[in-house]
Amino acid sequence: MASKSKKSDEIDNLDGEMGSESFDFPKEEEKVLKMWKEMDAFRTQLKLSENRKRYTFYDGPPFATGLPHYGHILAGTIKDTVTRWATQTGHHVERRFGWDCHGLPVEFEIDKKLGIKGPNDVLKMGVDTYNNECRSIVMRYSKEWEEIISRLGRWIDFENDYKTLYPTFMESVWWVFKEIYKKKLVYRGFKVMPYSTSCCTPLSNFEAGQNYKDVQDPAVVITFPALDDKGIELGFSFLAWTTTPWTLPSNLALCMHSELDYVKVKDKKHDNQVYVLAEARLTEVFKSAEDYEILDKQKGSFYKGQKYRPLFDYFVDVVDDNAFRVLNDSYVTSDSGTGIVHQAPYFGEDDYRVCIGAKIITKVGPIVCPVDASGCFTSEVKDFVGQHVKEADKHIMKFLKDKNRLYSQATIQHQYPFCWRSDTPLLYKAVPSWFVKVEEIKDKLLENNAKTYWVPEFAKEKRFANWLSDARDWAISRNRFWGNPIPLWVSDDFEEVVCVGSIQELKELSGVQDITDIHKEFVDRITIPSKMGKGVLKRVPEVFDCWFESGSMPYAQVHYPFERKEEFESNFPADFIAEGIDQTRGWFYTLLVISTAIFNKPPFKNLITNGLVLAADGQKMSKSKKNFPDPSDTIHKYGADSIRLYLISSPAVRGDAVKFVEKGVRDVIKDAFLPWVNASKFLIQNIERWENEENKKFSYEEISVYTGVNIMDKWLLSSIQSLLKFVRQEMNAYRLYTVLPRLIKFIDTLCNWYVRLNRKRLRGETGSEDSFFALNTLYNVLYWMVRLCAPFIPFLTESIYQRIKKYLGDNAEKLEFASVHYLQIPEVNENLIDSDTENLFEVMQRIIVLGRTLRDRKKLALRLPLKELVVIVENYPGIDLAIKNVESYIYEELNVKKFNLTLDKEQYGIEMKAKPNFAVLATKVKEKMKKLSALIEKMTDSEVQEFRKNGKFVLDGTELSLEDILLVPKLDSTKFSQYEPGFDRNVIELLDITPDEEMVNEGVLRDVVNRVQRLRKEYKLVPTDDITVYYQVKPENSKLNTLLKNSIEYLESNLKKPVKPYENGLNLKVQGKSFDFLDGKVELWIEKLQPNES
Repeated sequence: MASKSKKSDEIDNLDGEMGSESFDFPKEEEKVLKMWKEMDAFRTQLKLSENRKRYTFYDGPPFATGLPHYGHILAGTIKDTVTRWATQTGHHVERRFGWDCHGLPVEFEIDKKLGIKGPNDVLKMGVDTYNNECRSIVMRYSKEWEEIISRLGRWIDFENDYKTLYPTFMESVWWVFKEIYKKKLVYRGFKVMPYSTSCCTPLSNFEAGQNYKDVQDPAVVITFPALDDKGIELGFSFLAWTTTPWTLPSNLALCMHSELDYVKVKDKKHDNQVYVLAEARLTEVFKSAEDYEILDKQKGSFYKGQKYRPLFDYFVDVVDDNAFRVLNDSYVTSDSGTGIVHQAPYFGEDDYRVCIGAKIITKVGPIVCPVDASGCFTSEVKDFVGQHVKEADKHIMKFLKDKNRLYSQATIQHQYPFCWRSDTPLLYKAVPSWFVKVEEIKDKLLENNAKTYWVPEFAKEKRFANWLSDARDWAISRNRFWGNPIPLWVSDDFEEVVCVGSIQELKELSGVQDITDIHKEFVDRITIPSKMGKGVLKRVPEVFDCWFESGSMPYAQVHYPFERKEEFESNFPADFIAEGIDQTRGWFYTLLVISTAIFNKPPFKNLITNGLVLAADGQKMSKSKKNFPDPSDTIHKYGADSIRLYLISSPAVRGDAVKFVEKGVRDVIKDAFLPWVNASKFLIQNIERWENEENKKFSYEEISVYTGVNIMDKWLLSSIQSLLKFVRQEMNAYRLYTVLPRLIKFIDTLCNWYVRLNRKRLRGETGSEDSFFALNTLYNVLYWMVRLCAPFIPFLTESIYQRIKKYLGDNAEKLEFASVHYLQIPEVNENLIDSDTENLFEVMQRIIVLGRTLRDRKKLALRLPLKELVVIVENYPGIDLAIKNVESYIYEELNVKKFNLTLDKEQYGIEMKAKPNFAVLATKVKEKMKKLSALIEKMTDSEVQEFRKNGKFVLDGTELSLEDILLVPKLDSTKFSQYEPGFDRNVIELLDITPDEEMVNEGVLRDVVNRVQRLRKEYKLVPTDDITVYYQVKPENSKLNTLLKNSIEYLESNLKKPVKPYENGLNLKVQGKSFDFLDGKVELWIEKLQPNES
């Protein structure tokens, strides 16, 4: 567009005037990192702020067994931005990095390395040996984590970190558990849980929900012949459906819905056998109605208690007469299968519940669970012993087919949970576990959640609250080895249980004094004498779920309550936490459960949760697919600031997913950073020019009240204060997604409007005093900006600040001014805010941008003068007088000879017409699109005006909003054909697009000036360099040659340097460059004069 090319040209010119060398952002950042290291910047900042009010931040611990990805970078940037902001708004913020050291991620790596298939392999090698192997890789990538995080500019303490394997951390976790245990919120029980056969441990429901995949599974229909009380077949069979054939050896019942209709049918394709199934499933089981004959129809309740012949005899003698019968329950549906579900109570949550209710099993047995820790059948299932259950599916189907019990088999594609660590299918399996009674405190969880503030709100009110409402008791134990041991010592019959809450307590109870490490290999050998005459108590074999540890980090990271007790209690809950949206079922949940159980408080006050960062193709980032750029390479290529700003200004900060597109990072540099750098360099060079000309030092004068007369200065000072006010307000609400667009927009305002439109003042062309006012205004605003943007863009703000700091006078040498990150965010100065001036400039900008758009539409370069611009501004009282303050900028920016503001659009025969906005409207009306489009285009001017006034309009019974239409001014083309019309909100514009020869010539001269400025940049010249510009035109008799000969004065006035025709024999040091204009070609040279030549 013309507006963009114009801005690009002006930036080039500005850069050319400054003689700027290319700004290498990654290298500049490395210089800043070196400076921070030399001055120990982070610790110095902490020292300077130590007497301020505390702001508490909790950092969720990652595993160091993998490398950081863009999701970590996004969450880390959010954390760094908010904690930097807190520090620079009057707080002291301790920021400690944490590491998750226990659990499946570590064990899985060791199991792969050592070829371990199950718990017996670990016991053979020794728990101590196994745990030492785990310990050796816990911090495998910690160096890489620290390097990347530090390179990203995040200030966080790695030296004073916390690790979940530290004895102090583990001891606090024991204390947490004992507090929950004392409240009678812990119990041991059997429960059907997601189980990882690869990792040999149960998982919590929120872990199971992390990794669903589309899979193909067998879908089989099995026959269950009905029996009378004597065991004689009744001549019909139930048809039951399952996608887990491996559970059939454990079948103990069938289940039907009491209110569903079930039919007894004769199957003509299967020797007239008689089957019972749900009426609603007939068309799914039989291909044609001719294949069956309905004999009877009954409700499911009719068959309740009906006995049937077991599929296998493995457990016939284990259960009583209540088994192998039809049960009723409302969880059965007619949406899939046959409407009859087989029940294997130890492999399904509903199965377990229904069979407990029917007294087929009890909470203490009999236990029909013939699958070992590795997912293989035990000896009870003699026909398939040792086979992994998933592998056994096909053998079981063949077995049943041979026994004539397999009615049909097919495959089904559906979503199935996989282990989040090993990426293997989970089983649902009953295991003995230790549970926290979450269901008992559910109401308190919801109450405490209501006390917290989330961004975005929907994650709290919908996603998290819904999860809490359906929360179940939390299985906190894992049948593993590398973890924090559950501190329960029990008798063999579990009648005597002792919960230990500290190392000291264990010493006192056991008599063992040499306890420094409380991992499994050390504490399992410690016993406690029984007080009930039961010999000695031994520790239960389980370890804590690592989520229990991370949920305990607020207390354990400071060794609470054993150390820093008062400090912790005065700063709990945390002021702020942040992680990805997947943690709604992870860390956010465990934090809340534990803090509610112990203190009945929420663990945090404010939370930001970010969406997922996806690859550019919208898929999950995958190392194997290589569908995303390596973070280290991207940092090396573009620098950290651009990645930070790209990510925290994306929809991900609102909780939405974002596609990581490398071009977006590059555009941040091009559109925001480079103009800012150029503006700061332009300021410094002109301050140096001013100092040389005035022969005195420039010293910044803080502007608290504006007493000048330049409206541009007044507008910029007002704009920066309005921005400060907005950013402070939004950051108080943790809305980064509203802040960043405004910051980026202001950078554009500063660089592409103020600096460009004030070049003459800044360069001293309007006098020394006016130049100082402009330079001081720009300095004030830049100084405000680097402080305001420092939390978001830490490197570039530091780089710019270090360049302008020397003009702060005596403050420049003070420690608290050594880094921009030691400074406080400026307070808002209401005295400088002038909303009328800001509104005026907003209209002026709209006029200029719209004018550029009209030029672009007609392919008329900005350097070509045009006769007239007519502007109608609606709903702006007093605009006719106010516009006079800025009309000189409109003339200059749009290069028009005449500017005419009118309030009377009828004078030009203008009518407002509407067109359908297909992109929006198509999704709303679909089938009425064609009809509504025609009606919209027929709307009269008065109807359009009514629409604009009310914000809505009804056409053909459909209510439309303003976003559904596009407004277009329509001219009386018979009278005003010379005008090109345009419209933007309350501005209507008419641009006379008929150029004459004089205007064309003026455009050529402007173009020549622009080419010279670009050559200045190319040759790395600065404004103070003495140069002479030479030109030569061919052919000599061209209009172009005549024009340039007659316009030397114009060229010298604009270039501020001598312009001379090239003469043969001149020995110039530079090569000329040729450009085509009008009917000729001009070659241009720029010759730099040495001091003795000038």
